[in-house]
Amino acid sequence: MKKHDRIQRYSAPERINHWIVAFCFVLVTLSGLGFFFPSFNWLMHVLGTPQLARILHPFVGVMMFVAFMLMFFRYWRHNLPERQDLEWAKNIHKIAQNEEVGDTGRYNFGQKCVFWAAIISLVLLLASGIVIWRPYFAGAFAIPVIRLALVVHSVSAVILIIVIMVHIYAALWVKGTITAMVEGWVTSAWAKHHHPRWYRAVRERQPEQQEKRP
Repeated sequence: MKKHDRIQRYSAPERINHWIVAFCFVLVTLSGLGFFFPSFNWLMHVLGTPQLARILHPFVGVMMFVAFMLMFFRYWRHNLPERQDLEWAKNIHKIAQNEEVGDTGRYNFGQKCVFWAAIISLVLLLASGIVIWRPYFAGAFAIPVIRLALVVHSVSAVILIIVIMVHIYAALWVKGTITAMVEGWVTSAWAKHHHPRWYRAVRERQPEQQEKRP
């Protein structure tokens, strides 16, 4: 494929940031399922021994939160609700048939929902995780508060797992999405079809960038 037919979707730092979040998510999810379900105790070995998993689980969770916050500050403007999102939502049946509707920017309404659901879940996970984090913070809270935090932590974890599963499915379903996060680029045809407004914005910036080159 000719290089001029490619458009950069994500830079190397953005891709590294994404995969750090993904790696941490796998570790905390597997170890967390091991804590929650006795029959899945063997999953805790992803972080070593069960004892080591209980120590490392919250630290890896904090690492995931920090890495995701870097993504949040980088992308939140692109995920603000727009009028075009209503058209996308009203035509969800067409989206399910792999058709695109509306003048979509960098992210469509479905991607925006995943983004905000993920950040809300992570904030709840962090807050509740601090309350139940032994031996550092749990001693400062009453038993009823800890019990409530356990419920919030569990429910938020389930929601986040579902959100990430939807995210993975959508990435696999829309051909070219995985390439964008692995290699950083998409084809012009892909961008024009799935994110036409973002495509036009990129094309408008390209002449300016070429003029600045010596």
